[in-house]
Amino acid sequence: MLIELLPLAMFPVLLMLLLTGYPVAFALAGTGLLFTLIGSDWLPGLGISLPWEPLFRVARLNILPQRVYGSVMDNYTLVAVPFFIFMGSMLERSGLAEDLLQTMGRLFGRLRGGLAISVVLVGMLLAAATGVVGASVVTMGVLALPVMLKYGYDQRLATGTIAASGTLGQIIPPSIVLIILGDQMGVNVGDLFVGALIPGLLLGAAYIVWIALVAWRRPLAAPALPDGADDRGAAGALWIAVLRCLVPPLALVGAVLGTIFFGIATPTEAGAMGAFGALLLALAYGKLSWNNLFSVSDTTVRLTAMVFTILVGATVFATVFSAMGGKWLVEDFLLALPGGELSFILFVMLTIFVLGFFLDFIEITFIVVPLISPIAESFGLSPLWFAVLIAMNLQASFLTPPFGFSLFYLRGVTPEAVPTRAIYAGILPYIAIQLMMLLVIVAFPGLVTWLPGLAD
Repeated sequence: MLIELLPLAMFPVLLMLLLTGYPVAFALAGTGLLFTLIGSDWLPGLGISLPWEPLFRVARLNILPQRVYGSVMDNYTLVAVPFFIFMGSMLERSGLAEDLLQTMGRLFGRLRGGLAISVVLVGMLLAAATGVVGASVVTMGVLALPVMLKYGYDQRLATGTIAASGTLGQIIPPSIVLIILGDQMGVNVGDLFVGALIPGLLLGAAYIVWIALVAWRRPLAAPALPDGADDRGAAGALWIAVLRCLVPPLALVGAVLGTIFFGIATPTEAGAMGAFGALLLALAYGKLSWNNLFSVSDTTVRLTAMVFTILVGATVFATVFSAMGGKWLVEDFLLALPGGELSFILFVMLTIFVLGFFLDFIEITFIVVPLISPIAESFGLSPLWFAVLIAMNLQASFLTPPFGFSLFYLRGVTPEAVPTRAIYAGILPYIAIQLMMLLVIVAFPGLVTWLPGLAD
């Protein structure tokens, strides 16, 4: 019995390596290779006795190079990752966030809670245009937070709104999360983009409803900008500024998603078009320089290398785990849960949510998703719907204390006068909204499947 449970020991070993600060990719691969030695006949061949017979033979691990090559080197879908990273980084460098925040602040600043609503709308637009969470949170923290605090916004509302809005890029397409999920679950990435659109927009709308409710119940927590305030700007050229800021990036996003929706281009081809379009927009804004191009290219290479290196490590880990019988242990446990598919969904969503306190969405996707997606199919769950459900849950991994990356990004640019506990307290309502959206998607799966169904 203990021998059969040996694959489960891979997870505490992995956790110990992660707690030492060892890079995730190498911790995953190292754990896999360590258990390759333990479970194979290499150690007995070196004269080291084991209390069990070898669990699998070295010959069976010849699949490791093939699996890594098939998962990374020969994967056309993942080519879209660097394209969309480049597109988002270039748009961020073109000053899009600054223009949007200033313009939306002028448009909604006259309303109670208007600045916070502007932050959510800008977060949604940046999510569709860039999808770079760290850059979105930092930019809005630098530009919007001082203005919100200047006019008396509650610290918790201001910081929570910025962190949550900057993270919308995880669910609103085009999103790197959706590309990776589609690859790992065997779901068409184009369908996944279209299926996540309505839930992502509803999530942003739910944020706005919450802000309006706070502004109504607690007017002093979200005041309107007073008459004559510098940040309200002149009304004369407002609509011209709105059109100038909104039309070009929305046209680019519409072209990228539209070509995917109508089957004109694959996500990879659309990503290439988006990267080229971002270059043209930066040129039109006068922000295309060698320094910016070098910086964007450097960011693209670094983030792409991180994703692919973690994928290689996760592939080694998952291959060894499956070869030792771990896949069947997990499957037997999940299939034996009382309550059938509803219990399975609840358990998986709770597990992913808890893992989000400690792990990034990339590690969770590469480790957990390959184990649960076959079981979801055995229950007859729609892979498209289940993938969007997971994506909505994974977004919480950026927000959940104490290790939410968006909270770290925001803390780095927040004035010392704003305590960390205010940031943590401010994000809690938005985490509750995300959990509510999970329940909405479970109750109304048509929110995910309706738009892709129109394209069929």
